[in-house]
Amino acid sequence: MFLRSATAAFGAAAGALALLVALPGPASAATGQFRYTYTTDEGYEAVGFLNHPDSGECIDLPTPQARPGAASRAPQNYTDATATVFLDADCEGPHYVLPPGKSAGDRLLLRSVVFS
Repeated sequence: MFLRSATAAFGAAAGALALLVALPGPASAATGQFRYTYTTDEGYEAVGFLNHPDSGECIDLPTPQARPGAASRAPQNYTDATATVFLDADCEGPHYVLPPGKSAGDRLLLRSVVFS
């Protein structure tokens, strides 16, 4: 009788461990760099970048303090994930899908991005 309950307990523990290992871990990150162009408060052109951005998390791109309505432009997706760029903050509004290794021209404006 004792042997049977010890075997059942061991089987239950092994099953629980297998389920725990199979569960997904925390969100992963895209490998690589995402670049974009913006204009600084002083009116200079600058390149911003995100290194290994988190997947599935909406990222609002910084805008200069003196130009609150300004948008970034010309995204370059040098990550291994698809980037969906949005015209509005909080990943809302019109969007454009940018596959890994692709870039878009100066006419594409963006204020936020999410990686798959």
